Amino acid sequence: MRVKVILNPYANRWRAGAQAAATEAALRAAGVECDLVLTDGPRHGDVLAEAAARAGYDAVVAAGGDGTINEVINGLLRAAGDGPTMPFGIVPLGTANDFNLMAGLPPTIEEAARVIAAGRTRSIDAGQVNERFFINNSAAAMEPMVTMENIKMKRLSGEVRYIVALLRALARLKPWHMALTWDGGGYEGPAYLLSVCNSPRTGGFMMAPGAVLDDGLLDMVFAPQVSKGQVIAILLKLMRGEHVHHPAVTFQRVTAIDLTSRPGTPLHSDGELFAEAAEVVRYRVLPGRVRLLSGAVGQ
Repeated sequence: MRVKVILNPYANRWRAGAQAAATEAALRAAGVECDLVLTDGPRHGDVLAEAAARAGYDAVVAAGGDGTINEVINGLLRAAGDGPTMPFGIVPLGTANDFNLMAGLPPTIEEAARVIAAGRTRSIDAGQVNERFFINNSAAAMEPMVTMENIKMKRLSGEVRYIVALLRALARLKPWHMALTWDGGGYEGPAYLLSVCNSPRTGGFMMAPGAVLDDGLLDMVFAPQVSKGQVIAILLKLMRGEHVHHPAVTFQRVTAIDLTSRPGTPLHSDGELFAEAAEVVRYRVLPGRVRLLSGAVGQ
């Protein structure tokens, strides 16, 4: 088995680069012939993955966190056109590793290498938001606003960094006027939150507790403008995975969402900010388009 490994040395606060040799050694010990390359900046993983998909490898592996996975998936889905991707594997080297955890994949380099070597895949869904693909979660409005605040901070890390970013976002929070339509429903008016999930967890929180990776649907969590007190109440429920039962929150399983936003809304794809003021946004589910190396019986 010959695989291309795309490793982001900046993942996990610049710690992942130190795991390059261990990653290569674990794959070789598992019987995998690997060609490991390091990314050198934003979206480089997209380019490397698309090139690898066209170069005859048996699989492409993302070594990093959720952002690295996002870049590799974007390259693979572009290369695949309207068909399924080539086999795609993960070596979890990120901070939260949300997708890896929700997909039931192992947490260590050595175990991940054995899953990749086994070569068994399962077909899972992906999502598309405008020109970007995602495999875990995408969001508009408040959630990517927190991401923007997070990017600005250089010294803090972990949960403290996220909480400070959240408080800064809350202090600046103003509603977006959105017109949304989705399968059998819609809304027009001021809005604070739109999170579109392929798996349950994002940013360490269970945003969509019942989301399933291979059901052909995306889980939409939406909240209109509410008081700051209600925002805090929703966030506290989010920490326990109970926010979907809050009366101000709309939860739906959908195949598509179309929206316009004034002012334009920030957008992220698997936690990676890619737009700061999008006025027109289209979400679509891509059923069964990703062939994930999982150790499960292939589909």
